[in-house]
Amino acid sequence: MILTIPRRCLVVLVGPTGSGKSTFARRHFRPTEIVSSDECRAIVSDDPNNQLATADAFDLLHLIVDRRLARGRLTVVDATNVRASTRSALVRLARIHHVEPIALVFDLPESLLLDRAQARTDRRIEADVVHRHRSQLSRSIADLPREGFDRIVTFSSAHDIESVAINRVPLPSDRRGDRGPFDLIGDVHGCADELEQLLDRLGYEAASQSSEPAWPGPVYAHPEGRVAAFVGDLVDRGPRILDTVRIVRNMVAHGSGLCVVGNHDDKLLRKLRGRNVRVAHGLEQTLAEIELLPWGIRETTVDALTDFFGTMSHHYVLDRGRLVVAHAGLPKPMHGRDAPGVRGFALYGETTGEVDQYGLPVRLKWARDYHGRALVVYGHTPVPEPEWIRASVNIDTGCVFGGHLTALRYPELEAIAVPAAREYCQSRRPFRASRPPIDPPALPADQADSPP
Repeated sequence: MILTIPRRCLVVLVGPTGSGKSTFARRHFRPTEIVSSDECRAIVSDDPNNQLATADAFDLLHLIVDRRLARGRLTVVDATNVRASTRSALVRLARIHHVEPIALVFDLPESLLLDRAQARTDRRIEADVVHRHRSQLSRSIADLPREGFDRIVTFSSAHDIESVAINRVPLPSDRRGDRGPFDLIGDVHGCADELEQLLDRLGYEAASQSSEPAWPGPVYAHPEGRVAAFVGDLVDRGPRILDTVRIVRNMVAHGSGLCVVGNHDDKLLRKLRGRNVRVAHGLEQTLAEIELLPWGIRETTVDALTDFFGTMSHHYVLDRGRLVVAHAGLPKPMHGRDAPGVRGFALYGETTGEVDQYGLPVRLKWARDYHGRALVVYGHTPVPEPEWIRASVNIDTGCVFGGHLTALRYPELEAIAVPAAREYCQSRRPFRASRPPIDPPALPADQADSPP
């Protein structure tokens, strides 16, 4: 059995005493990754079997788990965890730090547990303790799926436990090994003419033509190996929506592009999957383009769009952690994490829950409180020119509203922009288009040069 887990997660071992949790942990994880209740008892009382020290031991255990998860370290909790109350505290810590909580349940027969208890020489374990743990697990195991664990893996025999191999994989957002250089491009919203002009100015060339029926068109690449990274919102509002998606998708497939999903892209995905979404804010234009496709090609295109947007990450961590790309921005504790809260922030940002006089959500300026070292590049909210706040920059300069389509070259931090040919869509909130500055402010050296 191959058990695949993220490199950043919380693994909670659940099982009665004698079920093999500690042996399993030592076999598959580094000593520093394991937080043991017995070792915490020893730390606070000099005796790993001192049950009177349990409360203090678990205070220490939760503190260690909290600090490890805050640093993004894989953490394994080695304790019985047979009661829902003890597990809930651990799930809560995982949610606070936006990591996946995984339960590994050691559901072995009581007869085997009793045999192991009698054979132990390091300490005496009474049969009633084994029976109590086994009963507590039996009563609570049915509730595990409702406790908030993202995954539950149950071992029902010693053979199951011994045959497991652990495979650690990075999260889709973790591309720290991609060093660039990058050309970060703001919200396109179907402005394919301006996108083609911008790619030309950046030095990209139509290196070939795609041979895939669902994705006809050129494949752009940079002769010097630069990679275009799009901040999302490829669709809606503009005049050439499907052409925009084809350009970006072909670059991603070729390796000359990256793209994170935007809230408009996500809404289209939900619509194509049959979800009940409100057709507004430009979605009607995207759907109209799809409806104009010939019969047969339309179905192929819908499937291709669903695959493309459905596999897209909500953010990327690049260049050894020095660069983060997310559609609406991302605070430091969420970098490289994968949880519903992280996805929601990356797509929509942070709002007050109120709407302004134009009927639009009142958004909080998350970047004002950002103190991370990574440069966060985002879009989502159109601004007249690239807006630099601390080590973050909004590069959505409102091309579809008659502004500009802007790229930020990284690591040069040079802004390149092309003006919109016209105002394709009128913004509900007044938008003042202006020429973005060519030279945005440089990052402080300690932020530009240091990984998070």
